[in-house]
Amino acid sequence: AQTNVCCMKRVCNGCDLAARRRGVNDVCPFCRTPQTTDDASKLAMVQKRADKGDALAKSILGEVYYHGKLGLKRDVPRAVELYTEAAELGSMYAHYSLGDIYYTGNGVEQDKARSIRHFQQAAMKGHATSRNNPGIVEHENGNHQLVV
Repeated sequence: AQTNVCCMKRVCNGCDLAARRRGVNDVCPFCRTPQTTDDASKLAMVQKRADKGDALAKSILGEVYYHGKLGLKRDVPRAVELYTEAAELGSMYAHYSLGDIYYTGNGVEQDKARSIRHFQQAAMKGHATSRNNPGIVEHENGNHQLVV
């Protein structure tokens, strides 16, 4: 599955294949925006949606900054800022990403308590991996009864 940057809709591989069989090849199957392949256009589309307050777009933009994608240099503080804004708007993906960043301390000061809070928020919103992560932490801490 992939997220189309034009409308932030996720398209599974099966739906993508079905759209291509119907002749919908070079446009988004949801909004019919022409697909772009260059990084600058993708970044502009995501930035435009993020500027309008789209939580998923802010989360994706945070990922772009965190990993240094689409021609941008890696900028962890900017990524954390965007993930935080997206989390405040209700993005479970942003909560998960913040949980991961604070748990590993990759680019920020490690804060496991903050990490667990973000994992719990993401889990309550339905993020499956986030439901697992607090259990792993409790297992590592020897709290085996809490894991179950």
